[in-house]
Amino acid sequence: MYNFELPQLPERTVKSRETGITMVMDKGLSLRQAEDLINSSDDYIDIVKLGFGTSLVTKDLDKKLSLYHSAGIKTYFGGTLFEAFIVRDMFDQFRGLAHKYKMQCVEVSDGSIQMDHDQKCHYIEVLSKDFTVLSEVGSKEEGIMIRPNLWITMMQKELEAGAWKVIAEARESGTVGIYRPNGNTHVTLVNKILKNVSHENILWEAPNKSQQAWFISMLGANVNLGNIAPDDVISLETLRLGLRGDTFKQFMPENNQQV
Repeated sequence: MYNFELPQLPERTVKSRETGITMVMDKGLSLRQAEDLINSSDDYIDIVKLGFGTSLVTKDLDKKLSLYHSAGIKTYFGGTLFEAFIVRDMFDQFRGLAHKYKMQCVEVSDGSIQMDHDQKCHYIEVLSKDFTVLSEVGSKEEGIMIRPNLWITMMQKELEAGAWKVIAEARESGTVGIYRPNGNTHVTLVNKILKNVSHENILWEAPNKSQQAWFISMLGANVNLGNIAPDDVISLETLRLGLRGDTFKQFMPENNQQV
């Protein structure tokens, strides 16, 4: 997997992973770009999300999905597309669409619409019979703060309903949900969540380098991270391994801590 030997690196999980997951957001890559992404980074990509509603207008969608699937990369439609179907009372059609495109995963979210939480859990339960479900918790609207106890309750109930992972909302901007408008982490919120929900069951959206480094420093090389830009996959892997300045000292061998 590596080009040469470098001892005392953090031990990384390998595909198919349950932890240390990297989810990449595809916001409209061409077939050539998807091929290039696979050629350079497929060992480090577990899941590709077709961001928000891009799958509706993406050219050669079948071919692109086939590329990802052949590379052992799971795919799913962005949660906004799920919500677009739900708000039109088209749940069965959404489920049929996921089958049509051979999606291994689906995302259940309510970040843009109001949804009764019991109803959301029902969708998770139904979809989990056929797909690996990732459920997203948190609002996409700036300025909307969900109480920590509510975050915890929703995550716990969605995992009980059949979600494989719960996603902590941040959008592709990294300025809402678990982050402040300036991109800094809501540390108190994250700490309270972690006291009640195992970090192995959470996928933290972390589109920005500083956010990725913060979670790696907090939870280690095998933290689950999502909304990673295609161009950032390799650089994220170096963060996980302590081969970039932001996490270098965290993963130094213990006998060289004087650096």
